[in-house]
Amino acid sequence: MARKRRVVQHDDSAEILRYYQELLNEPAPEFEKGFEPDVIGPTWQIEGGKFVLPERTIGWDSMVWAGQKLQLKRDVPWKFTAEQARWWLWWNAIDDHDEFIYAREGWLQRLKGWGKDPLAAVVLANELIGPCRPGGSDGAVEEEDAWLQVLAVTQAQTKNTMRIFPTLFTEDAQREYQLQVNKTTIYALGDSRFLEALTSNPTPVEGGRTTFVMGNEMQFWFASNGGHDMYGAVDGNLTKNPGHARFLGICNAFQPGTDSTLERTRMTMDAHLARPDEIDFSGVMYDSLEANPKIKLTDGDEALENTVEAVRGDAVWLKPARVLRSIKDPKNLPSESRRKWFNQIAAAEDSWMDPFWWDANADTSLQLQPRDEIVMFFDGSKSDDATVLVACRISDGALFPLGLWQAPPKARRGSWLAPRGEVSQRVRQAVRDYKVVAFFADPSHTREDGTLDPYWMSTIDQWHRDLAPKLLVWAKPGKGGHSIAFDMSNAHGEGAKFVAAAELMVEEVERGEVPHAGHKELARHVKNAKRFPTRHGVSLMKEGPESPKKIDLAVAAVGARMLRRLVLNSRTRTKGGSAW
Repeated sequence: MARKRRVVQHDDSAEILRYYQELLNEPAPEFEKGFEPDVIGPTWQIEGGKFVLPERTIGWDSMVWAGQKLQLKRDVPWKFTAEQARWWLWWNAIDDHDEFIYAREGWLQRLKGWGKDPLAAVVLANELIGPCRPGGSDGAVEEEDAWLQVLAVTQAQTKNTMRIFPTLFTEDAQREYQLQVNKTTIYALGDSRFLEALTSNPTPVEGGRTTFVMGNEMQFWFASNGGHDMYGAVDGNLTKNPGHARFLGICNAFQPGTDSTLERTRMTMDAHLARPDEIDFSGVMYDSLEANPKIKLTDGDEALENTVEAVRGDAVWLKPARVLRSIKDPKNLPSESRRKWFNQIAAAEDSWMDPFWWDANADTSLQLQPRDEIVMFFDGSKSDDATVLVACRISDGALFPLGLWQAPPKARRGSWLAPRGEVSQRVRQAVRDYKVVAFFADPSHTREDGTLDPYWMSTIDQWHRDLAPKLLVWAKPGKGGHSIAFDMSNAHGEGAKFVAAAELMVEEVERGEVPHAGHKELARHVKNAKRFPTRHGVSLMKEGPESPKKIDLAVAAVGARMLRRLVLNSRTRTKGGSAW
């Protein structure tokens, strides 16, 4: 439990507080146009030329304490950079009930060399002996029963943090708190407070009533090295603690497809941003500063140095020219350079598309307008995959998801069925709102449980009967054909056309010719897709049949772009209609 007293401040407390107040009142920097970094989390949020700071936080007290009890090096008091100080205030932000806003966990993702380990050491020092808990009218107070763990999957990674402690505490602090600093443990105030460094064996982690846990290099926590099991044990320990127990993970960007704990967390965050009503991400602070996705490693030296300067934040000790030499070294893979120095989640080798190409095509100002001329592509599943509807505007080729239906996150496999009535209503609403000149639908081959009738065909047949006269291009032309039903599994017919469209779309995205509005879920599906070589070319596929990583919106986007091209190349016109 926390001590119900304020930490005694020295005479310089007002001076330290004034220093940070003035530092954080300075105007926010203006990034050079075209090099504005991608911002995730509160630390780099700017309004009116000023950084946004939390209304209530116990971070001011602990920043003063750190300036008195900790040191950068011998006899040099600890000072946060402005970026670190903003992060610190947000990490310690509290609500009107004196509870942490980010009460579950935090994730600090920055480029290599930013200084995550020194900052993490200060967090741990404060959790061990500093004013780290909301104390109501008493302000920030200590955690009387502090039990801390520093975790990593290798001993070398725990050393990155632990080696900072011998010189971090001032001599006065070491005497006052009776500190015993060892290579893998720290004791304070006798044996009443304890910090230990552990590696990837979850057994010693399980069962402890820890008050704070710091995970190092979270991009390397995999199932194969015990990372997932260790994180699960940590989560259980912190959950059962009745106090303000929290977890902080520090990391560089992860490599997609490795299934690290960090990748799972980022996927959850992206899903929450796309579907906030379905995916819970409350109480989690994910903070990252990532390079502008439009920057290419083939850009000139000046552009790359400007990019590093933007994404390094206040880590001015990282010299862009020195980083540039590493980026240009032919021994270093481009994906690793992006991951380390741009703090970007670089594409895996088997990715269907480079995520930076996709993000570079985004234009959040794009909107569908009433009576816009569009084509639509429908990808229908019965239960396990998503059912989706995507529109492509004829005039500019912009993509717009119109519908996404999928099982709730915790639904038992096979228990949820795609709502055919609701889907059909969405299709008909789109026909009323826009000028739909072509519409293809690719249904799954699953059948009704009772009758064994195809799950979607009766719905698609009704669409055909109602809409066929308005459609300029048919999926199966001619007598007895079908205006809407499209089967991409037909390898020599529709399937070959789809594969060609998938290859073409990758080329067009790379050239910046596929505008989209930055839809979060569409982006997730595109980035989940893997390369799928076929006899007709390279298509896209899921990571595996049982993978929860959906790609259905990406499939429908390819189909919609394909259909737009068919319309533009067709000589067929309806009376009074136009495809231009």
